[in-house]
Amino acid sequence: MSTETTYKIIADENIPLVKDAFSDFGEVTTVAGRKITKEMLADVSMLLVRSITNVNRELLENTPVKFVATATIGTDHVDLNYLRDNNIGFAYAPASNADSVAQYVTAAMLILAKKRNVKLSDLTLGIIGVGNVGSRVYKSAGLLGIKCLLNDPPKKRLTQSDIYVPLDTVLCSADIITVHVPLITQGEDLTYKLINHDFLTKAKDGVILINTSRGKVVDEKSVRAFRNKLGGLVLDVWEDEPGINIETLKITDIGTSHIAGYSYDGKLRGTQMICDAASAFFFRQPSWHIPDSITTEVSGTIDISQSKDPVYDAVLNAYPIMKDDAALRHIAEKETKEEQEKFFDELRKKYPRRDEFPHYTIKCKKEQSSDAILLSNLGFNIG
Repeated sequence: MSTETTYKIIADENIPLVKDAFSDFGEVTTVAGRKITKEMLADVSMLLVRSITNVNRELLENTPVKFVATATIGTDHVDLNYLRDNNIGFAYAPASNADSVAQYVTAAMLILAKKRNVKLSDLTLGIIGVGNVGSRVYKSAGLLGIKCLLNDPPKKRLTQSDIYVPLDTVLCSADIITVHVPLITQGEDLTYKLINHDFLTKAKDGVILINTSRGKVVDEKSVRAFRNKLGGLVLDVWEDEPGINIETLKITDIGTSHIAGYSYDGKLRGTQMICDAASAFFFRQPSWHIPDSITTEVSGTIDISQSKDPVYDAVLNAYPIMKDDAALRHIAEKETKEEQEKFFDELRKKYPRRDEFPHYTIKCKKEQSSDAILLSNLGFNIG
């Protein structure tokens, strides 16, 4: 019979398999992330969240919470200083959804290139922020033959590598700019409203802008003012989530409900990482792992043997991004701000399972060997 201490746990209901993963620790209660309150934590030792829950003094003070984990790659919603000063353990899930976001960006670029009737290999991509996500985008873009310009001031200072270029170089040269930075509100690496009037003034005419990082990285008022200068606009995150600006949504080519990193694989990796971290914090042997039946499951076969654009068809069959765009457009039908906010959160809560590329098998002809190699490198299985 186990003599290990058991704990009461509050967890965001959008963390998949969280009850299974943490059942050995004690009683797990799942709730909507935006509805987690101090009162709920009165007898709770562990708090497991995603990015929509602000974890700070207001939430935690005078509660018995010993350990906080966020099943996300970002931590700007967590007051890390407060946790440290109060000896509260913390964990997050770096890189857990990096492949998911990279696949979102790949799908978006393919759609906008086709819309503009240009080849991606003729374009230059500026990647702002080259961490776990940005580096995955860099790899995918390279496979697609896209020239890349990398901007990451902290990495430039750390490495002194010439691979990292100034922001102005990106702005004057890039045909597409994709942003993968944390939200930083002060200091020399400020990213709050990074994409603003000055940024857009310096950018090339016709530039395609993609933001999947944090909504407040973009000054939406400036983007609306400069829309005619942009050749395309893709937003997955919004300045005032969940109360997004409908006028901003209307001017996007692709607009989605903060789900770029919402692949099922990415979410499960997040669950695994915070569960392992909790085991280490509480001096337990890890006892839960993502079931093999999920990681090896085949979602379907994609036949590109008759395709005139095999890479486009494979990627967009695996991830039909425009379905997510169409789903969010219905938010404009809601009459009140409260209804719109609820609708936005419901899209995320009820987001259908999205499997990453390795769950799909590609069927192709022998003459398509170059496409098969590219798709294999992007993560697909080749039948």
